[in-house]
Amino acid sequence: MPIEATKKIWMDGEFVNWEDAKVHVLTHSLHYGMGVFEGIRAYQTPSGTAVFRLVDHINRLYDSAHILSIKVPFEKEQLIKATLELVKVNELTSCYIRPIVFLGYGEMGLNPLNCEVKVAIAAWPWGTYLGESGLNNGIRVKISSWRRHEPNIMPGASKATALYLNSALAKVEALKAGYDEAVLLNSQGYVSEGTGENIFVVKDGVLYTPPSSLGTALEGITQKTIITLANDMGLNVERTTLIRTDLYLADEVFFTGTAAEVVPINSVDDRQVGDGKPGRITKALQEMYFKVVKGQEDKYKDWLDYVS
Repeated sequence: MPIEATKKIWMDGEFVNWEDAKVHVLTHSLHYGMGVFEGIRAYQTPSGTAVFRLVDHINRLYDSAHILSIKVPFEKEQLIKATLELVKVNELTSCYIRPIVFLGYGEMGLNPLNCEVKVAIAAWPWGTYLGESGLNNGIRVKISSWRRHEPNIMPGASKATALYLNSALAKVEALKAGYDEAVLLNSQGYVSEGTGENIFVVKDGVLYTPPSSLGTALEGITQKTIITLANDMGLNVERTTLIRTDLYLADEVFFTGTAAEVVPINSVDDRQVGDGKPGRITKALQEMYFKVVKGQEDKYKDWLDYVS
């Protein structure tokens, strides 16, 4: 999905024109993947544009950097304020927001400790990641031949740029095979996550999602949101290990993520899930999720940071 240019990008404390937001070709992170990022969304609400769970995303950005021994040269409050100002400056009502922390030009080699830490935030209009049809009607997925990295190989608790090579390989494999998305297993054969989404299974009215203790899937903010909403709706949610046949035999399966939002899965490895249509619980959670992010549920308004 092409990026739609906006007016400004925030870089290291100041707003620069979109076309001037550049880095040197010898930027350390370009060569070695040492960087962390977030994906955040802002939605139009009855009270104006609001960024969803901004504080939680910025906290995770700093946690990711800490895991990689990167010290972010700005306070959290500065990035929170910069994000809100960026959306306002670009006159966006709904958008996707990408903060990134990376190591700049000046040092070469595998030792990152002497590199200057750079920070940028961009925002642009972006529709749902897996398409409106996928959002409304569901998608086809396959189990990837690529396994998710283990926690003592790559730290899955960090949303690090280098980790997404693994996801990109799985994504390309799925698309070339005619599917919409992939599910990755870990080296023990347990379900980890999608290429950029967490996964939920519904069986006999209970929701299941892989535990963080596997260490191979990022703890999703949308995943946590759905767990809260499900519990508040009287649904039981269990964090448990899943194998691929759990997906085949599920009543419903769906992905969650900031970019993807809440997306039904209709088939896995060409095995139809349930009746092959978005399930009742999936649709109910999807509907509630969009009410929450669009400011239509007072109970969850603490999750919203308004731009104005």
